[in-house]
Amino acid sequence: THQDLDPYIQRIVDGASSPILTGKPITTISLSSGTTQGRPKFVPFNDELMETTLQIFRTSYAFRNREFPVKNGKALQFIYSSKQSRTKGGLFAGTATTNVFRNSQFKKAMKAMQSQCCSPDEVIFGPDFRQSLYCHLLCGLIFREEIQLVSSTFAHSIVHAFRTLEQVWEELCVDIREGILTSRITFPSVRSAMAKLLKPNPELADLIRRKISGLSNWYGLIPELFPNVKYIYGIMTGSMEHYLKKLRHYAGDVPLISADYGSSEGWIGANINPNVPTE
Repeated sequence: THQDLDPYIQRIVDGASSPILTGKPITTISLSSGTTQGRPKFVPFNDELMETTLQIFRTSYAFRNREFPVKNGKALQFIYSSKQSRTKGGLFAGTATTNVFRNSQFKKAMKAMQSQCCSPDEVIFGPDFRQSLYCHLLCGLIFREEIQLVSSTFAHSIVHAFRTLEQVWEELCVDIREGILTSRITFPSVRSAMAKLLKPNPELADLIRRKISGLSNWYGLIPELFPNVKYIYGIMTGSMEHYLKKLRHYAGDVPLISADYGSSEGWIGANINPNVPTE
């Protein structure tokens, strides 16, 4: 169990460089969610685990792409990377997703799988979740014709994103119409990155307004705004099943595909049957 290994992991966290658990040095620590023991656990993260992560992504992508092929487009990914901290021994520490998103191989893999995020790194790695979410939505609308898929780590993140869109869509339209980012985005790095993408586009703003105004209770919001989206992807099993009804409401006829099964400690399996209902 993790409890058996915890003393050795703690030595690594504190800076021991000898090969205690692995032949190669551990440079990064993942922090688990803490749902099992009531507190986050330290889990070693190394290049081998990163390669396993990418192999899982490639495997499930290959099966998905047989059923729902995507072309050279972009992905509207509601992903967020919290800041990594340093342990007493100088190792980087963060959530498992943070360690994955911040790895240099992640972006290359997403590009190879034609699943590159439409948002710039400054948004993904932004220090404020709400500001990053707003900018993800704005980037998705700017690139609406190129969006091939909508995804996030968990289904609830996608539902939360489009519930937020219900509240801020008029402000998003103003940003697009005028080509000026709202003052609610305060971090200079994020504003600078978005300024490179945001140009005055009243035609697009009017189109989005018409699309949203024509909806009935927000049903089919996702395909209405992103006409070329092939599927929606994220973890939708277990506790995430609670969000499926609302997600299907937003998705309309767009297929929902459950993501791969894993944990902070490692991967358990890839979804090789994307046509099977998420339940």
